[in-house]
Amino acid sequence: MRSVQALAVAVLSVLIISDVSRAAEPKPGGIFRIYHRDSPGSASIHEGATYSLNVPFMPIFNNLVIFDQHIAQNSASTIRPELAESWAWSGDNKTLTFKLRQGVKWHDGKPFTSADVKCTFDMLMGKAQQKFRQNPRKSWYDQVVDISTNGDSEVSFNLKRPQPSLLALLASGYTPVYPCHVSPAEMRTHPIGTGPFKFVEFKANESIKLTRNPDYFKKGRPHLDGIEFTIIPNRSTAILAFVAGKFDMAFPTEVTIPLVKDVKSQAPNAICEIAPTNVSTNIIVNSSSPPFDNVDIRRAMAMALDRKAFISIMFEGQGDIGGTMLPPPNGLWGMPKEMLEQIPGYGPDIEKNREEARKLMQKAGYGPDKHLQIKVSTRNIAVYRDPAIILIDQIKSIYIDAELDVVDTAQWFPKIARKDYSLGLNLTGNAVDEPDQSFYENYACGSERNYTNYCNKEIEKLFDQQSEETNVEKRRKLVWDIDKKLQEDVARPIIFHSRMGSCWQPYVKGITIMTNSSYNGYRYEDVWLDK
Repeated sequence: MRSVQALAVAVLSVLIISDVSRAAEPKPGGIFRIYHRDSPGSASIHEGATYSLNVPFMPIFNNLVIFDQHIAQNSASTIRPELAESWAWSGDNKTLTFKLRQGVKWHDGKPFTSADVKCTFDMLMGKAQQKFRQNPRKSWYDQVVDISTNGDSEVSFNLKRPQPSLLALLASGYTPVYPCHVSPAEMRTHPIGTGPFKFVEFKANESIKLTRNPDYFKKGRPHLDGIEFTIIPNRSTAILAFVAGKFDMAFPTEVTIPLVKDVKSQAPNAICEIAPTNVSTNIIVNSSSPPFDNVDIRRAMAMALDRKAFISIMFEGQGDIGGTMLPPPNGLWGMPKEMLEQIPGYGPDIEKNREEARKLMQKAGYGPDKHLQIKVSTRNIAVYRDPAIILIDQIKSIYIDAELDVVDTAQWFPKIARKDYSLGLNLTGNAVDEPDQSFYENYACGSERNYTNYCNKEIEKLFDQQSEETNVEKRRKLVWDIDKKLQEDVARPIIFHSRMGSCWQPYVKGITIMTNSSYNGYRYEDVWLDK
């Protein structure tokens, strides 16, 4: 009898193990359907400054290296080879050399070589004959003297000085390699990559379609036949369509915490994750023209902020207060709380802060009988509009009467890059949790993405000092000091760091939501549909 029972148990165990292995085995095929929050200005990742580009177009490309798409927190230890097979620093840490993967083809069949890497980064550094229309991350490569090739399968980045962060910058979703033989203009409308999916079409304000790359160099990838993005700017309409099963996934990190609750109540089987995005909501001021050339007015506005009220209204308390760098524990470089609270305007006594702010406004010539009239410009999507409305309400307390000025996505970044605004509510996404990316891109004198015209040569020297430091703990303390100074200078007042939800249907497998950058996790080559 026992032997019969033992045999039955053994057979049952084999069946269970077999079922589990079958369930875990990715199924090929299917179209992955996602709604998109808005219509990107173009299809060229290198010319954009919004993850509205990365989410649909990152699957078309590859980088030299990439953050592991299955590990939520990006760090130096999670960088993996992609178009590069390996890399090595020279003894003086001033040359970074990559051995390239051989046999890789562009989607039009032409071979990928070291010349493509050189072309891409020469354009990013502004050294090529062909130019990008916009180049928001040019400052990332300020320390690169040149790119040299050694045959078709080796390329080196030669630096002015050591810059340990360069590898992390190259791993960002914003750092694809472009083909030499395709012009920047063509890449805006019909991008060619080496990635797991090929571009099919982009109909502005309607849809973006990608199809499986059958010649992808990673055998067996991708699992999906294609990806289709339907552009639905109205968030409520989009969420209703997801709940009704018309989409496999909501636009990543775009579902607010109250909306996550709505999704779960109407579609209890949906999987939703709430995570930090490394996107700060901040105030941008055109500091080179009146009235915000007056530092007292800028400082008053920063001191009027009730950051906890923003987080309470928008995230039911689930947001983070910090400086430029993402706060710990998800952020690797953010200031400790006790240091943050020493900065004017960050202390817990809001009324005391606002009384100080009113004194500064009176010093600048404003008061109960003379209010400053101003427009608050912002991008015409909910994650920008909602905090802009709260900001307008809060600055009333310091004699500023503001009205909302909404700007379409395609016009927003060009508008603020040319400083065609006075006061703005902006979201700054950090493509990497890395001080070099944040400091040089957003605060360096002359950087295209330095929308406020802030320029402090003394602090810029400190940028270089922390950038060269190879001891992580020493560098972290330098970064904290710089971040504190930037907040005290009112360079770009940080209101909060958001936490947002991502939701997908239970049959979608292979999704990892990044917890310290919402810009790097959209290759989709391991996603599959279990239905």
